[in-house]
Amino acid sequence: MRARLLILVAVCVVVVVSGAVPAAAQDNVMVWGDSLPSNLDPHDPYDVPSALIQLNVYDNLYRYQGNPPQLQPWLAESHTASRDGRTWEFKLRKGVKFHDGSELTAEDVVWSIQRILGLGKAAAGPLKAAKIENVSAVDKHTVRFVLEKPYAPFLSIIPVATIANRRVVEPHVKGNDWGNAWLASNGAGSGAYILDPASYIPTKALDLKRHAGHFMGWSHNAKPIDLIRVRPVAETTTRVLALMKGEIDAGDSYLPTDQVERLSKVKDVVIHRNESMRIFIIRMNNTRPPFDNVDFRRCMSHAFNYDAFIGVILKNFAERNPAPIPKNLWGYPEGIKGYEFNLAKARAECDKAKAKGAPVDREIQLHIQTGLDQTMQAAQLFQSDVKKIGLNMKVVPNTWPNLTASTAKPDTTPDMWIHWVSAYFIDPENWIGTMYDSGLHGTWKASSWYKNPNVDELLRSARTNPNREERAKLYQQAARLVVDDAADIWVYNTVELRGMRARVMGFKFSPVGSGSELRHMFLAN
Repeated sequence: MRARLLILVAVCVVVVVSGAVPAAAQDNVMVWGDSLPSNLDPHDPYDVPSALIQLNVYDNLYRYQGNPPQLQPWLAESHTASRDGRTWEFKLRKGVKFHDGSELTAEDVVWSIQRILGLGKAAAGPLKAAKIENVSAVDKHTVRFVLEKPYAPFLSIIPVATIANRRVVEPHVKGNDWGNAWLASNGAGSGAYILDPASYIPTKALDLKRHAGHFMGWSHNAKPIDLIRVRPVAETTTRVLALMKGEIDAGDSYLPTDQVERLSKVKDVVIHRNESMRIFIIRMNNTRPPFDNVDFRRCMSHAFNYDAFIGVILKNFAERNPAPIPKNLWGYPEGIKGYEFNLAKARAECDKAKAKGAPVDREIQLHIQTGLDQTMQAAQLFQSDVKKIGLNMKVVPNTWPNLTASTAKPDTTPDMWIHWVSAYFIDPENWIGTMYDSGLHGTWKASSWYKNPNVDELLRSARTNPNREERAKLYQQAARLVVDDAADIWVYNTVELRGMRARVMGFKFSPVGSGSELRHMFLAN
């Protein structure tokens, strides 16, 4: 026990020291100041921070690259699909090695899929929606999936499945945990970087060492970065200051616009601006009074000042997105107006709700994410305006892990909470499909607990229809119904802003992962 305490103290000292030494002074070492996920198991967290581990420590059969994101063969060289859309086969590259030197085969892919579904954590959501009847190894380098029925987004969701080394994980399985307790702080991948478990302090520190034998190699002729020190800085102002001083090389992709001008004046800092597919959303718990009343939800939808938030606070580094599908993706309901800021309309809708017995006089709680200033800015603006129509709103700081855990049940889900829905895979299914199908209740993406049988039918029809034009019409119809029901408050589609030191070269943005794939980067001499 004493030895372990000494190790932890030593690691903590490393964290402090690395924050004090300018990143540029460290030879071929980059300090990554973005967030770490709640744990390192690639099949457990399913959020923006988890992409750092999934894209760098592990590999996928196919992977999204570029902006707009395009699917590219990765561990799989190719795939085929049966005419009825139920059987899919993937041919694996030969000779891919895990970090322990063992070969990656079809058996590892099969086990990884079974593990994801067996764990039933967030990453299982898209695969469960696909209703995989069977997954098997046809031979050493061929994987076959058989679906219960056609699932149109199947190829689009394949990148959510990261492939882990069965031989490394299985000795650490305890009961039915699939090795989750062990893999939460260890690695078993084949990716371009190898995590160092000795350096790991949950959500605070991790070192990633270059895997020289990675099958894909590096996308440049410069010297690859040998060591990535992941050192998240929780507070925005502290993170920006660390970037200005050169103590970190990169911040997160949620840089507040009020800090853009400040960083733009720093000679050795570059701000990367990229159009994304990240929707800013204020969730409403549709099961809890008064939010179970559509008139009250419409009241709240009219009470948020979209123009002031986007134009004044965000300085137009975002575009109004009044529906639960990104404006730059097929399936978006063109011409939809959504809700505009109008306190007179908001008051009238509240009066309707009150006339129907909705308890509109109770205190409403709006949960925000600590460390993400924009969620506080939105909440304070909202709080000020709803007060003008006689509503009492309390802003409650919270953390992402706590918030996502709370959404497992309707009675623990907050009245309202703010977050973004990012691009985990590129299909309307990633947004409206996983957010408003009542069959997916209990996941953070479906945390409004919205239920409309007509919407369920449209979304489920869209999943099984192989024709994209027809699918687009189904998603458009569903989106119009969801907006009419005011299930949530959809605010904008993001222009992602990330501050980086000028010495970091080769940064490549993709909405999937928000540009956190490290193999593209190198350091200027």
